[in-house]
Amino acid sequence: MNQEHPTFLDETAGTAPNTSNRLIVQVYLGPRSYEIDIVTDGLASLSGRLESCKERLSAPGGQVSRKALIVTDGNVAKLYAHVVRHSLEDDGWDCQVHEVEPGEQSKCQASVSAIYDQLVEFRADRHTVIAAVGGGVVGDLAGFAAATYARGIPFIQIPTTLLAQVDSSVGGKVGINHPSGKNLIGAFHQPTGVFIDTATLDSLPGRDYVSGLGEVIKYGASLDDQFFEYLEANVEGMRERASDVLRHVVAHSCRLKADIVEADEEERTGKRAILNYGHTFAHAFETLCGYGTLLHGEAVSIGMVYAARLAERCGLIDSSVTQRQTGLLEAVGLPVKLPKESNISTTDILDRMKLDKKTVAGQLRFVLPTKLGHAEVFCDIPEEDVVAVLDELAE
Repeated sequence: MNQEHPTFLDETAGTAPNTSNRLIVQVYLGPRSYEIDIVTDGLASLSGRLESCKERLSAPGGQVSRKALIVTDGNVAKLYAHVVRHSLEDDGWDCQVHEVEPGEQSKCQASVSAIYDQLVEFRADRHTVIAAVGGGVVGDLAGFAAATYARGIPFIQIPTTLLAQVDSSVGGKVGINHPSGKNLIGAFHQPTGVFIDTATLDSLPGRDYVSGLGEVIKYGASLDDQFFEYLEANVEGMRERASDVLRHVVAHSCRLKADIVEADEEERTGKRAILNYGHTFAHAFETLCGYGTLLHGEAVSIGMVYAARLAERCGLIDSSVTQRQTGLLEAVGLPVKLPKESNISTTDILDRMKLDKKTVAGQLRFVLPTKLGHAEVFCDIPEEDVVAVLDELAE
């Protein structure tokens, strides 16, 4: 982890833990820098919290346009989008809501076009804000619309799922799916700010919440062994959604991701690829099982087990690292094997992985652990070793 930056700023340091605790993670990207603002029970105060990004929301002359299109889905609209809208409208914002169908199928070109249509009808200009209120699908979709409308307009992320809070809302990757693969169409477009209220996780269905823990464990397993130990020691707090544990888990995960993004914002040096630990396998599993059959965090969980077993086979780690990682994944309720009914062949998985965005000149790249809390990118893994692991874990 980047030692130049504090893990996060605790605005209530020195006080007893309570639901008003606020943690702030700074993402340092020069003129594209922004804050990740983490609270519990603070969604209704969103408008006031926007002061932290007022400069980036300002039009020439320093005036904020105070015009926002809130993009959300049918589930979140009833729970949280109206809270965001009321907070903004009470502070003089002109708001409209664009609602999409819940689910991965909404990350498509037709959904983006519908957002464009409403922006045109809304008479949006280059200073109109898109506010993404929802999970990763909403954030990726709304962010892609923001990146491409009028050559780029500001957007803020208000993630309401654990997966989005610790992963997709941070770092500026936005995009949609293509029938041939996940996230094949996209852009880098940093948010103006990220506003996280961990209380939104209380309404998250159990399977969706646990799915998010897959990305949390990924950070510990690939980047920070001490964080991994914290997760092992706080399994019960994570399972019970304890607010103090969640604030720490979210803030530390965001800090770890921010450090990588700061070092390699657009994946030019390969450092950001470390965030894809388990994902080469996971994206293939997601696509071949059919979007929605495996939730993303579930696929990542299984993918990390495959990646660890591949690292074992290549002599990079011993079995204790795999066992410890697998044990934590199982302890929080995540799957560690593909569903038996998936009936996916090794050949299909290998072919699908070769379409992955991390592939270079037809050569697969894998992010593999070399010890607990540290992973590296490898471009020279023999295909026969990959096949052997796929065959072994299919049994």
